[in-house]
Amino acid sequence: PPLIVEFMLAGAPYMILNGGPMFKHTPAASISVLTKDQEETDRLWNALVADGGKESMCAWCIDRFGVSWQIIPERLPQLLQADDKAAAGRAREAMMKMQKIDIATLEAAFNR
Repeated sequence: PPLIVEFMLAGAPYMILNGGPMFKHTPAASISVLTKDQEETDRLWNALVADGGKESMCAWCIDRFGVSWQIIPERLPQLLQADDKAAAGRAREAMMKMQKIDIATLEAAFNR
């Protein structure tokens, strides 16, 4: 396997170092991606969990290499940080039941 891999993700440079088998991936280090809409959220999420990846809760997933990701639609933090605390709380409760974030479901919980 390569020692170092460099790549760009959403315009941000990344460098990954293979430190050897004694270092394991954990959710303590994850890559967070802010997505523009549900289409981009779905596309990234589906690509990451394909071929051996797995879904987790609240916008977290793990790719086939064991790397943890957070795929967060930009609308999520807007709803959770809204001035209407009751509505923000309803959106938070809805999010806590999700794996991949569904913006329409968040909006419905926020607006009820």
